[in-house]
Amino acid sequence: MIVLNGGSSSGKSGIARCLQAVLPEPWLTLGVDTLIEAMPASMSAVGAGIEFGADGQVTVGPAFRQLDAAWGQGIAAMVRAGAHVIVDEVFLGGAASQERWRSALNGLEVLWVGVRCDSATAAGRETARGDRVSGMAESQAYAVHDGVIYDLEVDTTRTESIDCARAIAAHIASASAVHVD
Repeated sequence: MIVLNGGSSSGKSGIARCLQAVLPEPWLTLGVDTLIEAMPASMSAVGAGIEFGADGQVTVGPAFRQLDAAWGQGIAAMVRAGAHVIVDEVFLGGAASQERWRSALNGLEVLWVGVRCDSATAAGRETARGDRVSGMAESQAYAVHDGVIYDLEVDTTRTESIDCARAIAAHIASASAVHVD
């Protein structure tokens, strides 16, 4: 299992697609966007699930946290059943978010990858995409890494997704690439 953590528009999804192309086995890619898209529209109600502020701040409520916990357990079950999974995630709570994932993934081989991108570059990508609330990339660029421990970090500020994916694949190929949490 590979967990990619980075802020909005940092390049996680592009790296995940490239990993699928360069890794020898088939890998599924699932991410927080997949979870959010699967939620009913009522989850965007104030205090109910997930809210995107006009300034790019993201706030989650108890209903989102409950579904998110089930999501993590479900992904862990897929990995335990033999699937190779890349998780494209945004650790809004920094180290606390990683700890929730560690708990769900207990006993599995996991490669924790930090996907960094300077806030100005991420903000430019966010604007170009046009499908994000303005300000998310800037507010998340550094906060999502706060207190998180990685096996490997990549920086997409000046490095293409394919090169980041190749670095991750090379890390996996080495004998000490993954560890059991």
